[in-house]
Amino acid sequence: METNLWLRHVWNDYKLKWVPIEYDGLEFIRVPSNKIWRPDIVLYNNAVGDFLVEDKTKALLKFDGTITWIPPAIFKSSCPMDITYFPFDYQNCSMKFGSWTYDKAKIDLVLIGSKVNLKDFWESGEWEIIDAPGYKHDIKYNCCEEIYPDITYSFYIRRLPLFYTINLIIPCLLISFLTVLVFYLPSDCGEKVTLCISVLLSLTVFLLVITETIPSTSLVIPLIGEYLLFTMIFVTLSIVITVFVLNVHYRTPMTHTMPAWVRSVFLGLLPKVLLMRRPVDEGCPSSLGSGRGDGTGGGSIGDGGVGGGASGTGKKRKNSIGGGIGGGCVQVDGGAVSAETGQAGAMNCVEYGEVQNKPNFPCKGKEVPIPTIPPVVPPLAPSDPDLSKLPRALSSPPNVNAVVAFSVVSPEIKQAIESVKYIAENMRTRNKAKEVEDDWKYVAMVIDRIFLWVFVTVCITGTLGLFLQPLISFFT
Repeated sequence: METNLWLRHVWNDYKLKWVPIEYDGLEFIRVPSNKIWRPDIVLYNNAVGDFLVEDKTKALLKFDGTITWIPPAIFKSSCPMDITYFPFDYQNCSMKFGSWTYDKAKIDLVLIGSKVNLKDFWESGEWEIIDAPGYKHDIKYNCCEEIYPDITYSFYIRRLPLFYTINLIIPCLLISFLTVLVFYLPSDCGEKVTLCISVLLSLTVFLLVITETIPSTSLVIPLIGEYLLFTMIFVTLSIVITVFVLNVHYRTPMTHTMPAWVRSVFLGLLPKVLLMRRPVDEGCPSSLGSGRGDGTGGGSIGDGGVGGGASGTGKKRKNSIGGGIGGGCVQVDGGAVSAETGQAGAMNCVEYGEVQNKPNFPCKGKEVPIPTIPPVVPPLAPSDPDLSKLPRALSSPPNVNAVVAFSVVSPEIKQAIESVKYIAENMRTRNKAKEVEDDWKYVAMVIDRIFLWVFVTVCITGTLGLFLQPLISFFT
């Protein structure tokens, strides 16, 4: 502690007395301090090499032998620092004065006042003096048998935290709260880990600034250091959790299988607890099969529309080509063609969000009509090897007879139907994979929301727990 003060010495020298009447009424004279005897009062806990006060100032001598010597001095004293609550800390720095060679029998020290005179105190921009009482002690040291008195002034000072609050604490708080936004940032943007690392680097810079500001000590960790360390652990955990969330977000059916407990907990239970609502599309009727169905129920082509499989769920979260192909019966204008013969296939209604918005699109919440195959029966040559099949085919209903006969002579129609079946199956497979990927993405979103609230709670609780106690003691 560096102190600029006036050190008041008052003592009586019986050899420096005179009668004022004999000297024309002279009562006071000012003499050089180095020409008279002075007590060797030194600062015991001096932090520099000069222990004695300089004798360049004069002393005031009174006719009765009373000498008053008030030399100005700049002391640098050692002071144990307790930086536990830095920058809301209090310090108790003392200055111990006493004679270096004279014991109590030779020089007895007496307090002039019970406290330090702060009338001419120039207030500091960093410290505030709460109190500065003085105490007298009589101590017997191990080296000597005599008792040596000393006078100790204790300075109870408080650090003014405005500078550190504006330049350290508030930016650190803002940066730490940015960590919470990592869990609100969508995983598809690709900047979650970048944001975490940026926050971690910013906190590292603040930690380097603090190490240059506070005293170097290994006894305690300062409050702001604890908060920065807490925040750095906080951000490091957010990076680990973010990497795990991204791993869950980009899982596919080709690499991972979602367990049943994950589906029930993260898709059913936790979204309700966290007040999360997953969008549900009820545009298509519930009779249309979802791509998630495991059944292979047949579709139907009739009444100007294409029916879906019967194995889907009632609500459709998203639009897809659903239902199964194979093993079912395809109806064409009341007729039937077995799907196993490869003559025709079932095709569900293809509905997408962008299609639903088109006013002229024929499938808006209903099945897509397909053009009716014209009942044209081409003439058959007598030498046609399939001519024997014609009577059996013609015994069927007329529309089916036309389809069968037309398919026999037109391989292009068979190839087109097979292509449509392949496209429908491919679309159904893609939709199933897309739904599984969307489920994984939703699980990642639920994990993000969980840690969002956890980190908000921990951040607020940790901040209040660290700063509330020193703030209350500071203002009270």
